[in-house]
Amino acid sequence: MKSLTLKSTGPLFVFEMANNHMGSLPHGLKVIREIHQISKDFDFAFGFKLQYRHLETFIHPDFKGRDDIKYVKRFFETRLDNQQMQALKDEMQALGFATICTPFDERSVDLIEEHGFDVIKIASCSFTDWPLLDRIVQTGKPIIASTAGAVLEDIDKVVSFFDHRGKDFALLHCTGEYPTCDAHLQLNQIDLLKQRYPQVRIGYSTHESPDNVDSIKMAIAKGATIFEKHVGVPTEQIRLNAYSAAPEQVRLWLESARQSFEMGGVSGQRPDFSKGEIATLRSLQRGVFAGRAIQKDERIRPADIFFAMPATEGQLTANDLSKYVEFYAEADIPAKAPLRSANTRRKDTREKVYDIVQRVRQFLRISGVVVPPKVDLEISHHYGIDRFDEFGLTMMTIVNREYCKKLIVLLPGQKHPEQYHKAKEETFHILYGNAWMNLNGNVRQCQTGEVVVVERGMRHSFGAENGVVIEEISSTHQAEDSFYTDPAIAKNEDRKTLLTYWMD
Repeated sequence: MKSLTLKSTGPLFVFEMANNHMGSLPHGLKVIREIHQISKDFDFAFGFKLQYRHLETFIHPDFKGRDDIKYVKRFFETRLDNQQMQALKDEMQALGFATICTPFDERSVDLIEEHGFDVIKIASCSFTDWPLLDRIVQTGKPIIASTAGAVLEDIDKVVSFFDHRGKDFALLHCTGEYPTCDAHLQLNQIDLLKQRYPQVRIGYSTHESPDNVDSIKMAIAKGATIFEKHVGVPTEQIRLNAYSAAPEQVRLWLESARQSFEMGGVSGQRPDFSKGEIATLRSLQRGVFAGRAIQKDERIRPADIFFAMPATEGQLTANDLSKYVEFYAEADIPAKAPLRSANTRRKDTREKVYDIVQRVRQFLRISGVVVPPKVDLEISHHYGIDRFDEFGLTMMTIVNREYCKKLIVLLPGQKHPEQYHKAKEETFHILYGNAWMNLNGNVRQCQTGEVVVVERGMRHSFGAENGVVIEEISSTHQAEDSFYTDPAIAKNEDRKTLLTYWMD
């Protein structure tokens, strides 16, 4: 028998015999064996399930022997003794099935423990039978519970009941109509259960026509991983009910499930892409070509290249470029020639940018300054991102109309080089930390809460030994209105990196 844990995610198929042994041990064994012959052709985990009722106490004494009550009549007509039920369980186990049993009373739970079943199943009619649930949780066995007819409040209570007792359990969506017509299958309930109880494994207990092999596909697509179906073996004397599947119907049901899992592929991760798929996509990508002659060691900028297909083997494609990647020529590259891994050098700044974002987020959390959602982050690295910790800052523009508000963060040890504005007047409000400011050559120390006005044309630089958060309030900001006194900064065309959704 394959190991069974309800905390795993591999599919588990449970065959419910219920009363389809028809009160005959030989026929019950026949059902188990014929279903096994079908199931062994499929690479799934399988369980077989019985139902236990202690009829001496389960049926009221005044109603025993009544033929006018459907279930009373059926339960007594198909009754097996304890030794016969043990024989069925042993055959299930011998053939590799996980052994599962549904008790409908406390005495039956005692027998389940005595017979050594692997899992206890709770029928929908017993879902909130609290005396029975109290007895079941004492067994220490995994539990599968069907939810037909249960309102969300009751499901919440049962889930909480199991959770607080550390139980290994799963829930099955189920419709308590026998058989269930297609319009009443309510398969969207699988979505609801998965969303509401993400820590719980969710499955599907079926009562539809055994010829229906479409519902299993939908249940699998919705993420169910446990599947229960009533099974039996018809004979000249035995006719199955409208929701129990004969062996060949079981085969078609399992084949439909296998096809569904194959079509669904892997879950929770991207698949291993085939070489053919990668080659096909590569053949459709645009290659990178030199738009002019590029000299060795020259940085390659967007204006220096163009994209076209076909791309040749080893050539860079448009897919290799991003705002986090810089390329430099490793050799002279003629105009119209392809850029290749062999004639270029790549510098990737993604990890550096990610590290900056993480440090800024942490610093803002410490400061207690609240940043509005969906505000872009501007990383200024005036002398290149490798010197960001020495010269640089991060900035968030909250609003920029006739008035402008920004939040500026300097991490510990950072400085902002000297600049001035011709059109903009700005006011700095120190929200957190301390900073020094150099205004036209006059240096002053600024504490939390201080306000500093920077007039038009005033040369200013600033920095923070231990980090600072500054609120900048100004007239409209214009991109061309920042003038650095060091001409090397103006020549650096890549001194800013812009990020969206950085707070997520």
